[in-house]
Amino acid sequence: MTPQEASARAREICTRAPIVPVLVVKDAAHARPLAEALVAGGLPALEVTLRTPAALEVIAEMAKVPGGIVGAGTLVTPQDVKNAKAAGAMFGVSPGATDVLLDACEAEDLPLLAGAATASEAMRLFERGYDVLKFFPAEASGGVPALKAIGAPLPQISFCPTGGVSPGNAQSYLDLPNVLCAGGSWVAPSDLVVKGDWAGIEALARDAAKLTA
Repeated sequence: MTPQEASARAREICTRAPIVPVLVVKDAAHARPLAEALVAGGLPALEVTLRTPAALEVIAEMAKVPGGIVGAGTLVTPQDVKNAKAAGAMFGVSPGATDVLLDACEAEDLPLLAGAATASEAMRLFERGYDVLKFFPAEASGGVPALKAIGAPLPQISFCPTGGVSPGNAQSYLDLPNVLCAGGSWVAPSDLVVKGDWAGIEALARDAAKLTA
C-alpha cells in the first residue's frame, strides 16, 4: 500500500462520522456489545488502543460487528502492526511516526493515521505522501489555535485531532477547515463499560454523531 492509497482510505474512514471513539478495553467480553452500541449510535470507526492485554482479542471481536470499521491505536513497532493486522484491524493509528513504522504499515497494507504535533512533522509525512494525519496530543500541543495556525500554510493536509478532545471543545476542532473528524474517549466512559450500560453508550454516541465536521 502506498502512502497515497493509505491516506485515501484514511480520509474515507474519517469522513464516516465526526467522532472516532478512542477505546481502552480491558475485558474482551465487553468488545462486541460496546462496538454494537457505538455503531448503532452512528459512530462506525472505532480505535482500539493497544494499551491492555486484551486489546488484540477486542479488535478481533469488534471486527465481527456489522457496520463497524475497527482500527488499532497506539501502534509503535512493526510487531504492533503485524499483530493488529492479524487480529482484523482495518486501519492503524500511531502517536507519532518513524520510517520503520511507516514501512511496516505500507508492507502490511494497513492504512495509517500517523501522529504529528508540529508543522515539521506534518511536512515530513506529507513529503512521503501522507495527507491525512492525526494531530496529537491535540490540547497539549496548543489545541484549536495551534491546528488552525498549522492549517494556514499547509492546506493540503487534513487532520484528526486526538488527545484532550471533549464534548466541550470537539465542535471547535470540527469547525476548522483542515479537520475531518476528531478522536475522543468520552463516548465510552469506563464506568458505563464496566456496568454494561450499552444503551447509555449508544446515547452518548448519538449525541457525538450529531456534531458537524
